[in-house]
Amino acid sequence: MARGSTLQARLTAGEGRVAVVGAGYVGLSVAAAAAVAGFAVTAIDRDEDRVRALARGRCVVAGVSKPAFRAGVVSGRLSFATDFDAVSGADVVLICVPTPLVDHRPDLSAVEAAARSVGERLHPATLVVLESTTYPGTTEQLVCPLLEAGGLRSGRDFLLAYSPERVNPGDTDFGFAAVPRVVGGHTEAAGDAAAAFYGHLVEEVHRVSSCRAAELAKLLENTYRMVNIALVNELAQLCADQGIDTWEVIDAAATKPFGFQRFEPGPGVGGHCIPLDPAYLTWQTRRDTGRPFRLVELAADVNDQMPDYVARRIGDALNRRGIAVQGAHVLALGVTYKPDVGDIRESAAVHVLAHLAARGADVRFHDPYVARVDQKGLRLRRARLDDRALASADAVLLLTPHRAYDLPGILEHASFVFDARNATRHIDHDADVEVL
Repeated sequence: MARGSTLQARLTAGEGRVAVVGAGYVGLSVAAAAAVAGFAVTAIDRDEDRVRALARGRCVVAGVSKPAFRAGVVSGRLSFATDFDAVSGADVVLICVPTPLVDHRPDLSAVEAAARSVGERLHPATLVVLESTTYPGTTEQLVCPLLEAGGLRSGRDFLLAYSPERVNPGDTDFGFAAVPRVVGGHTEAAGDAAAAFYGHLVEEVHRVSSCRAAELAKLLENTYRMVNIALVNELAQLCADQGIDTWEVIDAAATKPFGFQRFEPGPGVGGHCIPLDPAYLTWQTRRDTGRPFRLVELAADVNDQMPDYVARRIGDALNRRGIAVQGAHVLALGVTYKPDVGDIRESAAVHVLAHLAARGADVRFHDPYVARVDQKGLRLRRARLDDRALASADAVLLLTPHRAYDLPGILEHASFVFDARNATRHIDHDADVEVL
């Protein structure tokens, strides 16, 4: 494919136009990075309000680096659109659309729609890369035929690759460029071109032999985390039953300089990756082999039960203080799935509140990133957070301890604190605190 060699040469030189399908946290992050790297980029999204806000220079997508977004917009190289016309003039097309679970099955309808729309506008000598998280085989078996429907052929007329997103919202230690990119091409030439492109965006590109290997590598990353979180979550329950300090045990184990990586318990797992990615793997394993992926399914079950366990621990703690859960005034601090982000997708903190509300507790919340919660039967607006609110609560729950919280002040004024993340461990206090 001579045109592929020409495209690779252009990408190696940092030239070309890029179209990014999907302006969520994944698509907008890579679009901003590509614009900063010198590429002309158009981010395409069906949400007209989002596109309008982005075009006005407002970074309205949680998890995206605002400095990178501003730099891309100010450079004039980052633009936005609601239609797919930008695909026609692009040298690189990145598909970054959601792949949620529906009834415990991967929903790839957004990937299908995007691939079909791209295929209708695809021209020769274009590199198409799928970034959406999915199960192995999606790029070759689903995306490729849709792109080829117009008569062009992968490897002959255009190049196709898979490179999973690795954005970690709220992480100030590892920005976009610092996280290596895994790249797998449908052909060798496709892998070469994709590596040349991403080489301008990140400090390191790691090549694998196929799209399937790259797809599975992404699932392994988050499955590894989910399984180890389940291990320490179950350890926390075991320690509570035996009167052992969970955190003392973890601290001790973490002193070993090899063979152990620290994970910490909490109210469960949440967000866009850890609760979902392993499910792609277990679903595909059952579909293609007929057998369960037992360890992963068991870990998911442990994590799924943690919000109810934490709610019961809180109820028991209230009862020991002579307060019934029914009618107890509970103030939760932090409802996002992790600290310092504004995302409540699959948030374990929300699940904990839903369980407490089902037991009759008067549940309120404060979160600097979230104004209201309308999930799991809850309809809550953000409460005030001041000394009076802390003092009047029967229990203050530290579910997601954002850096913005004044933990010493909270401990000073709250009558009882349940710390689900051990956020108060290094603070000298005389407060009534119970730690998960």
